[in-house]
Amino acid sequence: MPASVEVPSRCDIAVVGGGILGLAVARELIGRRPGKSVCVLEREQRVGAHQTGHNSGVIHSGIYYTPGSLKAQLCVEGAARLYAYCEERGIPFERCGKLIVATAERELGGLDELERRGRANRVEGLRRVDAEGIRELEPHVTGTAGLHCAATGIVDFEAVARGLAEDLLAAGGTIATGCEVHELSAGARTLRVGHSGGVLEAGHAVCCAGAWSDRLAVASGADPDPRVVPFRGAYLKLVPERRRLVRSLVYPVPDPSLPFLGVHLTRRIDGEVLVGPTALLGTSGLARTLAWPGTWRMFRRWWRTGARELRQAAFRSALVAEAARYLPELRRSDVSPAFAGVRAQAVARDGRLLDDFAFSTTERALHVRNAPSPAATSSLAIAARVADRAERVF
Repeated sequence: MPASVEVPSRCDIAVVGGGILGLAVARELIGRRPGKSVCVLEREQRVGAHQTGHNSGVIHSGIYYTPGSLKAQLCVEGAARLYAYCEERGIPFERCGKLIVATAERELGGLDELERRGRANRVEGLRRVDAEGIRELEPHVTGTAGLHCAATGIVDFEAVARGLAEDLLAAGGTIATGCEVHELSAGARTLRVGHSGGVLEAGHAVCCAGAWSDRLAVASGADPDPRVVPFRGAYLKLVPERRRLVRSLVYPVPDPSLPFLGVHLTRRIDGEVLVGPTALLGTSGLARTLAWPGTWRMFRRWWRTGARELRQAAFRSALVAEAARYLPELRRSDVSPAFAGVRAQAVARDGRLLDDFAFSTTERALHVRNAPSPAATSSLAIAARVADRAERVF
């Protein structure tokens, strides 16, 4: 994908972050205001290098999220927009469906709540199934009951990001890679954007910087609460001859008090099947993470969960055993290492893990403060929401 390598000295709107969300926002802004100059600044040498390219590739349906929340609204809307965009662009995708499995009676209440949320969020294609229904959908999976969501799909989000980048460039926007932003300071008429190659004078900025979003927001004068805490998630994958064990997507009933979905089985668009992920505190910027009071309050609240995650990360057999609760044929010899990614999760000062998208505003800038999963699914809808806000604020 072609990209500009030189940062212009001036632009109307700077978008910090060349992940799928930053590219979607830049494309939306220039589409609404074709006469405006829009420049994306990305610290890596290519777009989509972080969370965009290190995830399960699932197009979520909106079943998990609290009705009325931004995640619920923008996931359902975003999935519809994303499917339409992929069809228009010729990007391969598949509506393969997802099966959420309760393996014990105590999990049935959680399954009921997911069904209630899904119907409240107007998720299409929801169907409750019994043990026999589970076997019909996934012959190697066992459980007490399940919830099937036909609207869930899979796609290569890096391919989507490349498409968005090409759209932006075709519309006259620019993308500067290898350009790390470290300063945002508002003047009387412009915003000074200090970066690794010098200074850009922008009329306004939108920051979609993922794990670095809180630093830029605070540097611009925003409240330090919440703080982004990185969680590292590692995946295993089924060896090719055992991929037949999984037809589509199989998930457990998650802990409703946590914004994580548990160890699941994910067939990807290339046919590979992932097992995972783990959820460990990331080591990048660890001193800064540990300096945040909310981190220690989170530890105190979730230490048992943390201990379990540590065990699953340290011992492959433990991660396999977790998935084998609903895929009993799975053995340690069936998997090999896949990849790891970092999830930028906002943690409040009181130790709460924020379970919704969050935004803040400083002079001449908008900041996306919390955009973990399902941000990739929701990216086109989030972009429209951010552009609406930019038109009001800017």
